[in-house]
Amino acid sequence: MSTANVTRRDFLKAIGLGAAALTIPGCSDASTKSAFVRNSQRHREQPNILILMTDQQRFDSLGCYGCRAISTPNLDRLAQQGALFENCYPSCPVCTPGRASMWTGKSVSGHGVYRLHDILPDDEILVSKRLQDVGYETSLVGKLHVSGIWHEAENRHPNDGFEHYHWCIDPGLNFDSPYNSYARWVEKKDPVFYRRLKKEGKSLHHFPAEVHFTRWAGETSIELIKNRDKDRPFFILTSLFDPHDPYYDHPLEAAEMVNEDKIPEPQPMPIGEYMPEVVRRELAKSRAIKNKSETFKANIHDQRKGYLASIAFLDREMGKVLDCLDEQGLTENTLVIFVSDGGDMMYDRELFTKGAFFYDPTVRVPFLMRLPGRIPAGTRVKSPVQHLDVAATVLSLAGFGKEKLNEIMPESMDLLALIQQGKSYENYRDYAVCIYRNSGYGPGHKYFDPPIHATMFRDERFKLNAYHSIPDVGRLEGELYDMRKDPAETNNLWGNPGYAQVRAGLMQRLVDWMVKNDVRNFGSRGGEKFFTLKKNYYGGEKK
Repeated sequence: MSTANVTRRDFLKAIGLGAAALTIPGCSDASTKSAFVRNSQRHREQPNILILMTDQQRFDSLGCYGCRAISTPNLDRLAQQGALFENCYPSCPVCTPGRASMWTGKSVSGHGVYRLHDILPDDEILVSKRLQDVGYETSLVGKLHVSGIWHEAENRHPNDGFEHYHWCIDPGLNFDSPYNSYARWVEKKDPVFYRRLKKEGKSLHHFPAEVHFTRWAGETSIELIKNRDKDRPFFILTSLFDPHDPYYDHPLEAAEMVNEDKIPEPQPMPIGEYMPEVVRRELAKSRAIKNKSETFKANIHDQRKGYLASIAFLDREMGKVLDCLDEQGLTENTLVIFVSDGGDMMYDRELFTKGAFFYDPTVRVPFLMRLPGRIPAGTRVKSPVQHLDVAATVLSLAGFGKEKLNEIMPESMDLLALIQQGKSYENYRDYAVCIYRNSGYGPGHKYFDPPIHATMFRDERFKLNAYHSIPDVGRLEGELYDMRKDPAETNNLWGNPGYAQVRAGLMQRLVDWMVKNDVRNFGSRGGEKFFTLKKNYYGGEKK
């Protein structure tokens, strides 16, 4: 071994010790060996964790969820070999608040990121940091986006906890960011394409597969797995940009993976449907985008094809990562989660991407989990779950106790416990809440003015969407859907007298949830000073 290039890890391996053995200052040889043995035992008890995450992928875009326009055999095998969650919802339909919830295990009011460009407070602690603290080798590949894009391009969160930080939030932006690992990879791999990419940015169509963001993310993840520290378990977050709009960055050959005859036509706006004023405002914004040019109007089918082509391509590339686990003998001891941060209307109901509405194409996402020996093959979970449940799930697997998890993230469910115990699980939650607090863009890439605030409350049967603080309306507007009888959400029961009791009951549960979170997240921030009096009147003596 050349002394010129000896790393700390090389040295430890050469003398037969794991890295953790030399992190205890002042320990003797005996205590060093004991610490190493304890660390090795904990490693065997702590499975590896691999999270594959996409951006803006709706639930019905995988074969295992019923998609017939593309084949997704690699992600489908996670469902076949593990669990498929039928009703997973984010905490917010907009990227930044929803991702902050996933990686803190808290609802939006718990972490304080309400809008697209908000910044996650420095005192919040990400799941990756908590895993690093208990011995995991932690890696990010791709998007984090727990703070606004422009802040994150210049600043790492102090508690992100990533030992390996291969960040890129968007393949067409932030080329000069010191954290943009994708840009540096492309520049080295294909300098000519890099110059073109830097010039054209997000207007560039059809990235070649060899320099595509998804290819980079897959190859980087494989390198991390192969070069892992074998004395520690690993946590890898592989977070892709696709299939996020603008829907034309997929390699040209990926379009050949799409069966055009099977691409569904956009769902029309239900005839005679009562439409809340907030949805009308979002519809006006979407129509303005759609009608900005004749080319755009004619290409809705092509945009849906591009969306699906991106998913077919990422299925192939992520399949290589799963194959690497097999080749390295790691599959049996690795929890794999596949999830998206949100959905995309893709012009269903004439609505574009996402916003202040809660129809399933934009807020219901694919969620798959595989851990052989712990999750029975072919498991399907109908109960509503949420992104923030990822946090308690992986931390529980890493050894965090129930009391600690209830203290640091009381809203987050351990989904392994849910699978094993069902509704008898003590932290079982039979609902999902998704909020919008003027979170995304209105017309002109600015926040809505006047602002839009809305909340979804979804139980095991009904979905209630309440629209708050609507100017000049003078009444609470909303939507109520029976998701068992009407999964396409075409019959709004909000004003139906026969469902008045259902609506009132869901509104009461929503108000109770809001109050509970208000007390938990905002109560007594200035502290308290209180004396108990001997007599129950002013001026009495203090004890």
